[in-house]
Amino acid sequence: MKNNASKMSIKELAKYIDYSVLKPEFTEEEIIDLTKDGVSLGCATICINPGYISLCEPYVKDSETTLCPVVDFPFGTSSTNSRLKQIEDVAKYNSVKEIDIVANYGLIRSNNYEAVEKDLKACVDKVHEYGKEIKIIFETDALNEKQIRDICKICVNINADFVKTSTGFLTGFELKGASIETIKILMEEVSGKCKIKGSGSIRTREHFLQLIDMGIDRMGIGYKSVPVVLDIK
Repeated sequence: MKNNASKMSIKELAKYIDYSVLKPEFTEEEIIDLTKDGVSLGCATICINPGYISLCEPYVKDSETTLCPVVDFPFGTSSTNSRLKQIEDVAKYNSVKEIDIVANYGLIRSNNYEAVEKDLKACVDKVHEYGKEIKIIFETDALNEKQIRDICKICVNINADFVKTSTGFLTGFELKGASIETIKILMEEVSGKCKIKGSGSIRTREHFLQLIDMGIDRMGIGYKSVPVVLDIK
């Protein structure tokens, strides 16, 4: 039985965090500093863009924190062959245990579920070939409830490891991110057959703890919000 989140230690809470280091304007020095910070806190992973694995790998070595490259980010619109090549490029690293990838949510909005499932199944199978886990990002704020439920069903069907709400880079929509309501929809649909990662708009400790108490598995947290949700002064 899980502890009440409000009674968990910082170390226990940090295990729920994928520390987001994804802004394209970050300098190498900033990426290294943020990676070191995530490692020092004991976060589950550092989410980085694929080109920075070699830069960050020395700083997670011999720690409990791993790297989580985010593939075809933030749009998810590359060809399947391109996505598979990107997966191969990052899955070979020992420091990588999980890979995030963006679903083509334009195709989801088009109700072209056949193409979505074919693409994502190829990606899931490729990640699993390397013995890694895959998180599939839906960009839920661009979807309606039926579309969210439909893509959840696909992810269960293709044996995805995680379903995930958002990239944090969507524009032109009302941004709710990992709202309580959205996470409830994901939980209802996957019914324990996939793990759940919430990301986007998790900026308060209250929201963070509430999601843990709901039974969420992981959360993507931006570097400015990490000390807030962990209550680090």
